[in-house]
Parts: sequence; structure tokens; C-alpha cells
Amino acid sequence: MNHSVEVGEVPVAVEEIHAEMVSSVWKVLVAPGSQVAAGDTLVILESMKMEIPVLTERAGTVAELHVIEGEVLQEGDLIATVTV
Repeated sequence: MNHSVEVGEVPVAVEEIHAEMVSSVWKVLVAPGSQVAAGDTLVILESMKMEIPVLTERAGTVAELHVIEGEVLQEGDLIATVTV
């Protein structure tokens, strides 16, 4: 999901990245403040013995990471927020 917000007088687009299925966070690959390119992997989820990479759609900066390794996610849970 993408949003636009105002920070001072500069518009900033925000990409929210959500879990697409029930899964657990196997590995976190970025930290808040990390610069990411479109298609970079932020975290790797595990579901039914399969590893599922969670990718960014656009380049930007990881504003917030909302998960930790080992956490169980439900479909729709917020994983990360990226400012673009």
C-alpha cells in the first residue's frame, strides 16, 4: 500500500509492506535507516517449510521495521515502512 504524507513542505511517498500469508519471520536483512533499491529483499519469511523473500517495490529508505526474527505473522500484518 502506498501513501503520500507531508514532512515539512516536502511530500514523501510511503510504501507499507504487509505479510501476504500466515508465516514466521525467519531472517531480517535490513534495519531502519537502510537504503534499499527496488526489488531488494527486506526479510525472509517461512511458511510450510518454504522460504519467502519479502521485496520492496521501489527504491527508498527503511523508515520502520515492524517485525523481529521468530515472530509469527498473520495475513495483512505490517512488516516494514519504506519512504521513497
